[in-house]
Amino acid sequence: MKKIKLYVEDNWNKCDMVTIFLFIIGVTCRMLNSTFQAGRTILAIDFMVFTLRLIHIFAIHKQLGPKIIIVERMVSDVFFFLFFLSVWLIAYGVTTQALLHPDDSRVEWIFRRVLYRPYLQIFGQIPLDEIDTSRMHPRNCTFNPLQILQENPPSCPNSYANWLVILLLVIFLLVTNVLLMNLLIAMFSYTFQVVQGNADIFWKIQRYNLIVEYHGRPALAPPFIIINHITLVLRRIFNKMEHKKEHLVIITKVSK
Repeated sequence: MKKIKLYVEDNWNKCDMVTIFLFIIGVTCRMLNSTFQAGRTILAIDFMVFTLRLIHIFAIHKQLGPKIIIVERMVSDVFFFLFFLSVWLIAYGVTTQALLHPDDSRVEWIFRRVLYRPYLQIFGQIPLDEIDTSRMHPRNCTFNPLQILQENPPSCPNSYANWLVILLLVIFLLVTNVLLMNLLIAMFSYTFQVVQGNADIFWKIQRYNLIVEYHGRPALAPPFIIINHITLVLRRIFNKMEHKKEHLVIITKVSK
C-alpha cells in the first residue's frame, strides 16, 4: 500500500494513469459504430496528454530541468490568477449581455456572450459591429423572444444605454490588460527568480529522482516487459528457497 500511495502521489504517474484510462475508453468507443467519432476525439486528447508526458525526460538536462519546475509553479500561479479574472469576466459579461440582448434566452448564446466573447476581447478580438450600435449595419433581426428561440431571425442588439456598454468595455480592457496582466507577469517574475536562484539544487534533486525511478524499472518495454516480470518472479522464488536452506542449516547446527 505504501508503494501504491507513493506512486499515485507523483504527478507524472497521475499523467500516466490518465493516458491509459483515456486510451482504454477511446479504443472501446472506436469499436462501436455509435461512438466511433467520440473515440477519435478521446484518442486525440489522449495523444496530447501522452506527448506532454515526454516533458519529464527533460529533467535530466541541467538547463531544462529547472525550467520544468518553473512551468509547474507558474501553472499554479495562473490557477490563483484565474480567480481574479473569472470574477471580473463574469461581472462584465453578464452586464453586457443584459444590456445588449435582454430578450435572448438561449442558454448556449448566453454562455457564449458572457464568457467566451469577453475572454477573446482580452486578446484584442473586439467585435465592435456587435457592441457599438453606431457601427452596426442594417440587418434582418428581431426582438421577439419566440422568434429568437427559433433562431430565425437572430437577436437584435438593444441600442438603449449603448454608451454604458462602450464604457464598460473600456474599463474591462483597462483592468484586464493593464492591471491583471501585469499582476500575472509580476507573479511569474517572482517564481522565476526563486527557482532560478536555486536551479542547481532543484536540478540535482530532479536528476536523482529520475535515476532512481528508472533504475527500479524493467529494461524491456511492453509487451516484452513480461519477460522481466517472469525473471523477477523466478528470482524471488529462488531467493526464498535459498533463504529456507540457510535457515535449515542454521537450525541443524544449533540442534547439534
